[in-house]
Amino acid sequence: MAQQVKVPTVGESITEVTIANWLKKDGDVVKMDEVIAELESDKATFELTAPQAGVLKISKAKGDVVPIGTVICEITDGGANTASAPAAKETKTENSLTQPMKATGAIKEMKVPAVGESITEVTISTWLKKEGDYVKLDEVIAEVESDKATFELPAEANGILRIVAKEKTTLPIGGLICKIEVTEGGAPAVAASSSAAPASQSATSSAVSYAAGTPSPAAAKILDEKGIASNQVVGSGVGGRITKEDAVKAQAAAPAKETKPSSAMAPPVAHYF
Repeated sequence: MAQQVKVPTVGESITEVTIANWLKKDGDVVKMDEVIAELESDKATFELTAPQAGVLKISKAKGDVVPIGTVICEITDGGANTASAPAAKETKTENSLTQPMKATGAIKEMKVPAVGESITEVTISTWLKKEGDYVKLDEVIAEVESDKATFELPAEANGILRIVAKEKTTLPIGGLICKIEVTEGGAPAVAASSSAAPASQSATSSAVSYAAGTPSPAAAKILDEKGIASNQVVGSGVGGRITKEDAVKAQAAAPAKETKPSSAMAPPVAHYF
């Protein structure tokens, strides 16, 4: 049975919220009470949890402004099949990683996806993977941003990453971002054994600090008008995200006062005889 998930009442004076971030993708299996999205009003950021376990069906996109009570997603009950799906997927992945990597000769071109009706272009904010890195299907490899929100870009195939658009490059919807030289099997054995620990630490760090210091669309606009860099503001939202309220309260750092160098020697004393 499918259960509709609506925007909850989050305050007497709040009539609408913005979908700041989806923490799960459409079609993902979610657990009951698992945080699936972040909602933001003009006063604070809130976590949205799954009311039941099942498969997520998203109906409102990241960055959409929706009234209280609006249905933003559904969770369909997958029963026993849902519970066993992650385990089956993990087993398949482990088996594939035990096989040596082999090039297939196929090239997967990744282009800027449509992220909203009014968004016509995006900027490559950050590459989370380097040129020539081995990437896995659905692994987040970059962050792209529009004038309204920031989005994660997942890899569309297993293989070797070939970056086309550098950081800070602005591309239209449909523009070529990168290519992936598709491979079969797991990552190169040497790379896997020598960098397993750093890669794990990097992934953990990325998960923990992804939202930290990232302003919401409304906050980014206010900071830009004030001429304040986001790294000068401590976010109070979920995961350290900078909310609109944080931006309103933010003040530009006072310029450092120049200090006169102290004299290393005392002035000479004249002696009269």
